[in-house]
Amino acid sequence: TLIDLDHVAESNLNRQVLALDSTVGAAKVEAMRARVHDIAPGCRVDVVDDFVTADNVEELVPGDALVIDAIDQVRAKAALVATCRSRGQWLVVCGAAGGRSDPLNLRREDLARCTGDSLLASLRARLRREHGYSRGVGQRFGVEAIYSDEPPAGTAGGASSLSCAGYGSVVTVTASMGLAAAARTIDAIVSGRPRAARQDRRSVAPSPR
Repeated sequence: TLIDLDHVAESNLNRQVLALDSTVGAAKVEAMRARVHDIAPGCRVDVVDDFVTADNVEELVPGDALVIDAIDQVRAKAALVATCRSRGQWLVVCGAAGGRSDPLNLRREDLARCTGDSLLASLRARLRREHGYSRGVGQRFGVEAIYSDEPPAGTAGGASSLSCAGYGSVVTVTASMGLAAAARTIDAIVSGRPRAARQDRRSVAPSPR
């Protein structure tokens, strides 16, 4: 299942496999479905032409799916993480790729222990504030993240956005991050461990008041 309300833009041509001169303006989920069917005609690809939000995440995200999170909007990202953890659903979270140029700086770590990523720092803060995740030093969230610890280059035009609108991005990093997330998902399937531990007090606990 592919979930996104975005459309292919010229600015995607440098880094997204679905972005071609012939697909500019098309819904990304439809362009990606067509790409998959060109490779594997028998593959079932469900598409949802919508953004995941805190209000619709329960409805849009299938409960039996293994989830790759590539959202750059923090509130929606937090809602997706909290929903998957409460369901005991496997997921891997992707950090920010904007402003990075070296794919060798990609790391895999528990979300609570990622460093140098403003998007994931904002995500942790929201999970702690709104979803009761632990503030304790050394506490794990039980959520795996793929991120880069490379300091980002300056934003375009002085923009402060955490999204790709603020930072430039390069395919060597975005593709490597996506492939790393896909590899972790494939490993979960072939190893027979497609479920994550449900939220519990050992990994995610309300902070002391």
